[in-house]
Amino acid sequence: MKTPTTRLVLPGLALLALCCASAGSYAQAPASDTATQSAQDNGGVVKSPPVEEKPDPLKRRLSDREERARRKATVQELKGQYKKWLDEDVRWIITDQEAKTFKSLSNDEERDSFIEQFWQRRNPNPDSNDNEYRDEYYARIAYANEHFAAGQPGWMTDRGHIYIAYGKPDSIDSHPSGGSYDRPMEEGGGETSTFPFEVWHYRYLEGIGDNIDIEFVDTCMCGEYHATIDRSEKDALKHVPGAGLTQYEEMGQAKKADRFSGGGIEQLGAGPMSSSQQSKQFDRLDTFAKLFAPPPIKFTDLDEFLASSKVLTGPPFLFDVRTDYVKLTNETVMVPVTLQIRNGDITYSTKEGDSVGTVNILGRVSTITHRIVYTFEDTVKVETPSDLLQRTKNNMSVYWNAIPLPPGRYKLEIAIKDVNNPDHKGTWRRSVDVPEFDDDRLASSSLILAGEMERVPSKDVGAGNFVIGNTKVVPRVPPTVSSPVTFHRAQNLNFWMQVYNLGIGENKRNDATIEYQVLDLATNKQILDMQEPASKLNPNADQLTLEKTMPLASFEPGNYQVTIKVNDGILKQQIAQSAPFTVEQ
Repeated sequence: MKTPTTRLVLPGLALLALCCASAGSYAQAPASDTATQSAQDNGGVVKSPPVEEKPDPLKRRLSDREERARRKATVQELKGQYKKWLDEDVRWIITDQEAKTFKSLSNDEERDSFIEQFWQRRNPNPDSNDNEYRDEYYARIAYANEHFAAGQPGWMTDRGHIYIAYGKPDSIDSHPSGGSYDRPMEEGGGETSTFPFEVWHYRYLEGIGDNIDIEFVDTCMCGEYHATIDRSEKDALKHVPGAGLTQYEEMGQAKKADRFSGGGIEQLGAGPMSSSQQSKQFDRLDTFAKLFAPPPIKFTDLDEFLASSKVLTGPPFLFDVRTDYVKLTNETVMVPVTLQIRNGDITYSTKEGDSVGTVNILGRVSTITHRIVYTFEDTVKVETPSDLLQRTKNNMSVYWNAIPLPPGRYKLEIAIKDVNNPDHKGTWRRSVDVPEFDDDRLASSSLILAGEMERVPSKDVGAGNFVIGNTKVVPRVPPTVSSPVTFHRAQNLNFWMQVYNLGIGENKRNDATIEYQVLDLATNKQILDMQEPASKLNPNADQLTLEKTMPLASFEPGNYQVTIKVNDGILKQQIAQSAPFTVEQ
């Protein structure tokens, strides 16, 4: 979402002068002196000063609402091959978050790039030009369409779904005509007749478990088998009084009507093992839910590492994490998570003059009731010519993932692994409080101190790594929550913040003052103290994006703090955000 912005470049030597000047002012000669000099230059005739050119109202900044509408209009409706890819090709394996991201892309170039990365994330051998997973996946679709079609394409059926997601079962117990059926004791025993059904058996499914049985029943006798969690659904005599009785029912120790009064997920009826089967119903529900969810994440070793909290067997793989909060809607907050890894801590593999370090990253967000609501995984590679490896090790690698979350408290867990040194792992855990941005309360996003900040092309607005709205913002990550971030004097200090819910008066204009301060913590002196009215940025907007760039060449090495204050004259409310930073030589 693009919001009204302003960018200010402050020359290092001119900071003190700007502290004393109001925002938007500029130096000029006194009017009387200018007119006298003009008269002398033109034979004594005093010319009128040029009329100030008024801004073209057609070129004004768009309001937030207009900008959101413009962004929505630029996103083309999915059609053709891209709609087929989303709705058919990857329907059973794409996650909700991936589908949401794909739908938000605005052009075919972005979609092609997304599709390439989608398959690469699932590639068992990322270094190979061939993607075995993708090739096998499309072969499964072709098989499903050929063997499981029943009034609809095979890929749309439950059998097609399972086959495409997990491949060929290890064995199939098939009863294509139904007929007489001797129930096993765990189903109550006794003889009955059944609809056509199949039981697919998998010895092991990653992320689900061992010895998984999936039952499909054709209750319409039309070839359309559907997956069922209720093993009694295949019983064609279940609703026929006095027919297809279980052993206990035949012996008079139970009544058939009792099958429909228990309230469980299965209606198997009483039998020698019925009590033990009742206790397993939640396990069956859990397995069924996992089967029809997108396939599990690929970094299972990291997932187990997070879940078990194992003691590290090798040296800890240290990394730094920063979380920020940016309002998307009243119900959703974007939580950018930034990881910073020291290149010198990565193990490199050298081949043919090139050195490559690879780090697998797994993150997950869970609620206070331990329900996982978001998972991300990715691979970060550091590649460099071998003769430049030592120089590369002095740098940092930064990874970014933006997580949409409703307001509330969560637990964020991240694990990383050095691929070239499997025992080199690291974890990070912290509670995350996602704020709620009420409509009637002045609020702001996090104040982000960035090492890099720049406009992005229109095709990248709102999408891509480190992109917030129409700006790429690469945060500096401190080693701890309370520590300052570090800049060098040769660098620029960039800071970014959004302001929400500015009051709008009866004249349809806002009336707020924004103050920028930089404080030298050693001397307690203000290095910068300037103000600007919100109306200068966009007089009609209730949301503003503040972007400032300041060279640090004139700063002495030491500790500083940047503060942004907003004073809303309409709401009579104030907010302030501060962030410390250190300047090194």
